[in-house]
Amino acid sequence: MAAEAVRVGVDVGGTFTDFSCVVSHGRLFAFKLPSTPEDPSQAVLHGVDMLVREYGVTPAAINVFAHGTTVATNAVLERKGARLGLLTTAGFRDVLEIGRQMRRQMYSVRLDPETPVFLAPGRFRKGVRERIGPDGAVIEPLDEADAVAQVAALVEDGIGALAVCLLFSFANPAHERRIAALVAERWPTLPVSLSSMVDPAFREYERTVVTAFDAYIKPAVDAYLARLADGLIQVGVTAPLQIMQSRGGLAGAVTARQRPVRLFLSGPAGGVIGAQNEGRAVGFDDLITVDIGGTSCDIALVSGAKPLIRQEGQIDGYTLRVPMVDVNAIGAGGGSIAWIDAAGGLRVGPHSAGSVPGPACYGRGGGEATVTDASVVLGLIDPGYFVGGKVALDPGRAQAAIRDRVAAPLSMSVEAAAFGIHRVLNAQMAEGIRLVSIKQGFDPRDFALLGLGGAGPLHVCALAEELGMTRCLVPRHPGVLSASGLLAAPVEHEVAAAFSRPLDGLELSAVREALTALDAEAAALMAVEQVDPAAVVIGYAADACYVGQGYTIEVPLDLTQPDPLARLYQDFLALHDRIYGHAVDGPIRLVNLRAVHRAGGGGATGKAEIATGSPVKGTRSVLVAGDGTRVMATVYDRARMPTGLRFEGPAIVEQSDTTTWVAPGWTARTLDTGALLLERPVLMEVTP
Repeated sequence: MAAEAVRVGVDVGGTFTDFSCVVSHGRLFAFKLPSTPEDPSQAVLHGVDMLVREYGVTPAAINVFAHGTTVATNAVLERKGARLGLLTTAGFRDVLEIGRQMRRQMYSVRLDPETPVFLAPGRFRKGVRERIGPDGAVIEPLDEADAVAQVAALVEDGIGALAVCLLFSFANPAHERRIAALVAERWPTLPVSLSSMVDPAFREYERTVVTAFDAYIKPAVDAYLARLADGLIQVGVTAPLQIMQSRGGLAGAVTARQRPVRLFLSGPAGGVIGAQNEGRAVGFDDLITVDIGGTSCDIALVSGAKPLIRQEGQIDGYTLRVPMVDVNAIGAGGGSIAWIDAAGGLRVGPHSAGSVPGPACYGRGGGEATVTDASVVLGLIDPGYFVGGKVALDPGRAQAAIRDRVAAPLSMSVEAAAFGIHRVLNAQMAEGIRLVSIKQGFDPRDFALLGLGGAGPLHVCALAEELGMTRCLVPRHPGVLSASGLLAAPVEHEVAAAFSRPLDGLELSAVREALTALDAEAAALMAVEQVDPAAVVIGYAADACYVGQGYTIEVPLDLTQPDPLARLYQDFLALHDRIYGHAVDGPIRLVNLRAVHRAGGGGATGKAEIATGSPVKGTRSVLVAGDGTRVMATVYDRARMPTGLRFEGPAIVEQSDTTTWVAPGWTARTLDTGALLLERPVLMEVTP
């Protein structure tokens, strides 16, 4: 195997670290290892060692090493970022705390801060004397002595990173760049984030927030990626380390370390790209993806073979102006804990048992009742074949946890309690699917539901029935699809800039001039990745809104059209009508322009070999109703299922990375790609 090229994708999750390895002739290896939360790079290096020992991969043969990471997200969720200093224009040091005066909880009697003040409390925010006007003209020159004094005070206070966000720096970044040069001269090891580089667009609060988050997580991300890159080199992997970004494209580790704020949805984005690739391979361009892991459920929508991208995401409840795959993440997964609220109602999540101690059935000291415990009690999971038999589950502990934590307090049987846990979890996830589909003008019944993650295929039938959907797709290795998606992702860089102009009377030449500047910046980033310029595909978009409107919509900008700006206007009206249910023929204005350069991506990511022998393993009793009703389900071995195999539910399909439940009334067949297609007839009209 030493002479063959090998591509490796690794996605680190909260419970497991997933590996997908494709050899040049198309053979695929996929497996999961427990994550190492104290240092996620250790699980990655353990997986490389496993590839060498068990699969005969030569480290030097690896020519692609793509990685999805949760380090950026965890640094925020666990408040383990750097002590941050924030430098602003004098008089604007409190922009971060004032925010937009908007509240998510309108009627809450407890008023908690809704701006991320924890990033830089008052004494860590300083103003510096300078002023740039909205047209980019210098109104007041930068007082360099004042800037140095303010940074010195912050350094004396123990900051570990600095964010610089000056007024109108997106129109003229000279003052920010000069401050960065002054800091580099005096404090060369201090990480610095400039708003003119992180988010060169108008709206002061939003720009301040994203720049502050970038600086806050930069030391943690930089240290992790440096440690991982060094570890890979030590074990003989010379391929450049590539990192998945939030919008679904790969970037080199060097670039990712410079712009870490773009890594918040690194892992979930890989799953969406993997799902997009799987759907396209079987002719399904419209998909809703449900990625259920141990701690969370990530839901996304793919329309026209393209994942939806939003220009603002959320991290820990805070709105962040960073382009991201439109993923709705909820606290629902296999490790989600079932509990009884003060009113005596059954709740599931968002708290999770994680991988340590894990569900009660893991036998690692966990005593809480979880969704995985319920799956064992219902008969959906074989305790002797969890993670391919690598993790032995204890059904007795699962029974005891559900009895003590749920069944006894609610005066019901253990089986009814387990069924109730699944019902509550499925209802939560169905609502999450409605948010990414119906709320954005899409009817979920027009889509196929793709289940991925360790628990996604276990719940797809129930979710589809809840929403009136009739088709589900389960990839060959759904449990590691986020890792496989890394190998299907393009190298991609997106750059944007403010461009505030009314569309009426706008000359196309002005737009082209602005896009040319963006193209130069994106091309420089692609050059760092050593991408052939001839292989780069370029796309453009504009953020637009009605004149007087306070929110924007991203609209494609196709310069190949006879009249690109007229087409943009029509597309804006159509998008506004789809999203908000109305559109009027009124004047609009452009707010920002962006260029996206991408190369590669897509295509098959390898195919697993079909083992010999009968695909039928036996039968198992499964609880399908809260009243104790059980059915006998045929159990299949996914590794032995040939192409074209058809069967009906109730059935269970087992494999090392997940379990698929084919509910009664559903039929299943294996496709040429190795994916499993589940279908059911439309028995009645269901309103999703």
